[in-house]
Amino acid sequence: MWLWSAAPFSERWNGVQIYIYLCICYNKKRVRNMHFGENDMDKYTVLLVDDEEEVIQVIMKKMNWDGLGFSVIGYAENGVKALELVEEFQPDVVMTDIRMPYMDGMELADRIRTEYPATRILIFTGFDEFEYAKEAVHLEVEEYILKPVNSMELTNVFTQLKIKLDQDISEKRNTQILQQYYMDSLPLLQANFYTTLIEGRIREEELEKYLSDYQISFEGPFFCCLVIHTSSTQVPENMNPLLLSTSVQKQAEERLGGKWQAKSFIYLGNTVMLVRLQNENDITDLTDECDRFCRYVHRMIGAVVTVGVGQVCDQILDLPQSYNSAREAVSYRVIHGTIRAINIREIAPQEMSGADTVRDTGLSDLFKMIRLGDESAIEEAAARYMERISPASRSLQQHHIAVTELVSALYRFSVENEITADAFSGDMRQLYSRLFDMVPDVLKEWLVNISRSFHEKLISARSRSTKSFVYKAEAYVHDHYSDESLSLDSICEVLGVSNSYFSTIFKKETGNSFIGYLTDYRMDQASRLLIETNEKSYIIAKSVGYADPNYFSYVFKRRFGVSPSRYRTEHAESE
Repeated sequence: MWLWSAAPFSERWNGVQIYIYLCICYNKKRVRNMHFGENDMDKYTVLLVDDEEEVIQVIMKKMNWDGLGFSVIGYAENGVKALELVEEFQPDVVMTDIRMPYMDGMELADRIRTEYPATRILIFTGFDEFEYAKEAVHLEVEEYILKPVNSMELTNVFTQLKIKLDQDISEKRNTQILQQYYMDSLPLLQANFYTTLIEGRIREEELEKYLSDYQISFEGPFFCCLVIHTSSTQVPENMNPLLLSTSVQKQAEERLGGKWQAKSFIYLGNTVMLVRLQNENDITDLTDECDRFCRYVHRMIGAVVTVGVGQVCDQILDLPQSYNSAREAVSYRVIHGTIRAINIREIAPQEMSGADTVRDTGLSDLFKMIRLGDESAIEEAAARYMERISPASRSLQQHHIAVTELVSALYRFSVENEITADAFSGDMRQLYSRLFDMVPDVLKEWLVNISRSFHEKLISARSRSTKSFVYKAEAYVHDHYSDESLSLDSICEVLGVSNSYFSTIFKKETGNSFIGYLTDYRMDQASRLLIETNEKSYIIAKSVGYADPNYFSYVFKRRFGVSPSRYRTEHAESE
């Protein structure tokens, strides 16, 4: 029985003990998965990359991968395909050749080191050149192996690599290091300041003194708040939700804290990060990185995490608004799903602007259900509101005031969310007069009906928005498919959204990834040109966005099963 699955959790533990216990749990889980998982999840995973398939087959067959504690999850014949597999499976080790078509091993290693720093890289090549070796050192490559290599030599390499991977896990068990991590990450005074800041209780004249007294350096020019929500119901077996949430915070500090100079603390059960931006447009990069983080912690420790990305501001004292919008973004996980980042500006630009206008009216719960709930949730929220404004002792004047506030709040909500409401299109005096005379049950029914109407119109507006969004992307592809630089990054820059949001919406609406759609469209145009013109393949390749005619032929054959020349010949013969 593992310690983390059997040890009781004591409420008397202090913070350091809880954190140490958590990391032991995490490492025990990792060790357990290294021996008893399913579908090869019990081994360190390896991706092999070489344009000579026979070399890969020999390596796969001659090596005792199981005995070494590794599992080969697949192989790729070029760097482009390898990068797709790395993004999908995030292997522990990538063993790659250098000279390959379309993307060589050095470029692949550089992309992996930047985007997936936890992945170890082995260079496996027949070219013994000093410049390669020097660049490999710069890229923090684990080993630089020369072909040909025998199984004994390769076994020694992976034996030593496994020792290093195991040591990384063992080092995290050092209680002294864990205690220092914990104490350094959450100084009590700083955490209290950050909490007070996002609650809007720091006065402008007090700010500089707080920053100086607590030794906080937090300079702009721009700021943004992240709310990192870890599900307390979807947790790994025998893992305490509190410990899991603390582990997520630790991972967030390691993967997001440095680059974005973030301040991290716990507030209302979530991890909150205050980040610095050099440019307002950096918010899309931040969203994409948060999206990768959600998938990373789900893979590593089984946490179901959603990151809400708030609005950008240029003043520290405006961070309360950014926090409220980030918290609102997290709520949209019921619509857009979990294990992802949700940027409030991308999913609810109008709703964000009015998120706080009903705080004092008691309608915030109802409006939240209108945005995110179903019909039963809307009816329950309306009933709770009616109970609040209809006590038996309320005077007629107070009742009229409450109804007036209700109508005003509903009207503001409709305007801020660009909803056309028939109830507000006529004479407002007649509406007030009619509502004043309604008994509570009838007034409740009216409130439920108009709330349901708002809910349906919001759903319809979201659907129109996403379809228009995808239509713009498709139209852009049709007009610019010949542009060699057209990519996921460039289309997102044109549309002003993050890669993660765009990819999710595009796949949901079309059933295909953007790169898949772009490739299919380019291939369709290429096939048409092969049949309708006599242009050479390299000319057609360039006209559909491929600078490398060999790569064009590779992609074309993958799509149609034959080379471009053979495709032209077959269609000429059929005519």
